[in-house]
Amino acid sequence: MQKSVTRKHNRKPNALRDIKISINPFGYAAGSVLFELGNTKVLCSVSLQQGVPHFLKGTKAGWLTAGYAMLPTATQTRTVRASSLSKPNGRSIEISRLIGRALRCTVDLKKLGERTIYIDCDVLQADGGTRTTCITGAYLALKIAVKNLLESGVLKENILVDGVAAVSVGFVGSTALLDVDYQEDSTVDADFNFVLTQSGNIVELQGSAENKSVNWQTFEQGRALAQKGITQLFATFEKYKEYFELLEKGTFVSPLFSLKNRQNSA
Repeated sequence: MQKSVTRKHNRKPNALRDIKISINPFGYAAGSVLFELGNTKVLCSVSLQQGVPHFLKGTKAGWLTAGYAMLPTATQTRTVRASSLSKPNGRSIEISRLIGRALRCTVDLKKLGERTIYIDCDVLQADGGTRTTCITGAYLALKIAVKNLLESGVLKENILVDGVAAVSVGFVGSTALLDVDYQEDSTVDADFNFVLTQSGNIVELQGSAENKSVNWQTFEQGRALAQKGITQLFATFEKYKEYFELLEKGTFVSPLFSLKNRQNSA
């Protein structure tokens, strides 16, 4: 028997938080997105520069790397700015590498030439799921950047081979909760991050039990929720054919929760 869980704003276990996307808030980046998932807000930007790491020199292949940082007031208690620390923040390094791995799965680096794509993700406000939100926002920023670079002639062909997005799933007893916020994340028995491609393949799975182990049947429920959530994200991004025609207008507000009744009844 599943334990009844009450979520903020009466959100159903299978529901994502509200989504808002602001396009190209940076004027100089090849592509950028302010991606908001509930109260978690991340700013993702993409730039392209000549040159590759030493291990790729002479290979005619490109590279993609990512950076992740939280602003000092992204959380309720101010954190020290990363540049002020005497040594790198281990968590930021780990998440940076995760974002880089996730986005490299979407790109044909051989088509890039000896150039490097830099993805910068800055958390403006954290309310759970910052790493998954950054991966999804970074993919959108990259998709926009590739479009702009193709139009400007900097890229000669499309380098994107797939999409990628990520969601978190928390477990309370035998109940799986999609897209947990900070309050939920601090109380669940276990939580996992699912990074999946648009074609449905697995890029990465992270997670652990904090208070109670998860049986395979319950985990399978969480996996199905994660797949549904990521499918929902891509459906939202691709719902309107004119989506990328709206880029110059500045803001695209997701219609995801106009599907609330259909979603809640699923």
